[in-house]
Amino acid sequence: MTLLPTVEGAAWAALETVRDPELDEPITTLGFVGSCTVSAGGQATVRLRLPTYFCAPNFAYLMVADAYDAVIKVDGVRAARVILDDHFAADQINAGVAAQAGFVASFDGEAVAELGDLRARFLRKAVMAGTDQVCRPLVDAGATPAELSALTLGDVPSSPELGRLRQRRAELSLPARDDAPLLIDPETGERVATESIPLHLRRARVTRAGIEANAGICSGMFTFRYQESS
Repeated sequence: MTLLPTVEGAAWAALETVRDPELDEPITTLGFVGSCTVSAGGQATVRLRLPTYFCAPNFAYLMVADAYDAVIKVDGVRAARVILDDHFAADQINAGVAAQAGFVASFDGEAVAELGDLRARFLRKAVMAGTDQVCRPLVDAGATPAELSALTLGDVPSSPELGRLRQRRAELSLPARDDAPLLIDPETGERVATESIPLHLRRARVTRAGIEANAGICSGMFTFRYQESS
């Protein structure tokens, strides 16, 4: 017997907030959540699967740990277990997350640092990709570097892309309020100088293209790997 469907639904909703750090997409959208159940006693069990057996263990660890952190906070969930299947480091990752040991202790003798810097690096890439999503329509409509330099986030029409950009910037403690400059350096949070805007936008476009290309490759590998069970 399972708990009320609303608890499992809330657990699934919580998993929607967990993203692949490299692709910046929810693991639910990517299909990485194989199952999510909650027992009558409030035990949540989540099974994850990734595109390849050799997906980077640091990325995998982040997703498993984030999934655990998201689900354990759901009202009605008393305990949670997140299981990564079909991965060469699954035993270490599953045991480490279950023990809340951290990445270094989970890979004792192999890992030398926790994953905060890695997470921040990919968030900065997400900010750059989001910048292209928000600015590309403005550029296509004829906005000049000087005009873009003067814009704040509050000047840009509301859109899902703008909301996503604000969220990624906020996660890095970068300016994300209405009065924040539209174009900032994701490393420093400083406004991009007008003369540097063309190069900044080219970097943003290349970053977005790279993320989208990786997403396409991962999606294809995932579909091929699990097509027989789908």
